[in-house]
Amino acid sequence: MSKESQPTLSIIIPTLDEAATIELHLSSLLSLWVCGCEIIVVDGGSTDDTPRLAAPYASQVIASRPGRATQMNAGARASRSERLLFLHADTRLPRRADKLVLAALCNSQRWGRFDIRLEGRSSWLPVVSLAMNLRSRLTGIATGDQALFMTRDAFEAVGGFPEQPLMEDIELCRRLKRLSPPACLHERVCSSGRRWDCQGGWRTIVQMWRLRYRYWRGTDSQTLAKEYHDVR
Repeated sequence: MSKESQPTLSIIIPTLDEAATIELHLSSLLSLWVCGCEIIVVDGGSTDDTPRLAAPYASQVIASRPGRATQMNAGARASRSERLLFLHADTRLPRRADKLVLAALCNSQRWGRFDIRLEGRSSWLPVVSLAMNLRSRLTGIATGDQALFMTRDAFEAVGGFPEQPLMEDIELCRRLKRLSPPACLHERVCSSGRRWDCQGGWRTIVQMWRLRYRYWRGTDSQTLAKEYHDVR
């Protein structure tokens, strides 16, 4: 893709200490890069080799203050396409995801997400995946694990991701719903179920629902973040 041409889709990936898997993840996106997509890795201060390992596979690797919302907003500012897709570092897109996104955003819908399949050892993961897909269809609220995508106009209209330490994806979806309902694609992204594997299926389900309920009731995200431990 020449520097002068505008990418068809900007894929923005926030990272933090993902050296163990980042090369494998980014190599799966090379076909999209060749087809005119822009791959932007936004590192939040990794203490390992994540930025160096990511560089050969990305259009650009930029540094940002830590925090997933902060990093994704930084990636959006650095991007050049009119269509944005935010992808977690442990999530893989389906084949020709660019065409799926472009088709979804051709109509009145201004944003959307994919169905998800969680991968791992826990026997709960198929149930959790099904519940996530059904819930987001019923409520119009998706999670970042489902590879949120949107037009740049929609992203800017809602002010980007709210720079809060938790539930930034939920809050963004709430705001985007005011612009249009989401395009809920049946094609699946594959995401790591490492949280369920590490913490246990039932325990993780209870924790996530409790955090969501308290956020819905108005508990500050800073308070909730103290109870949410990252798993890498």
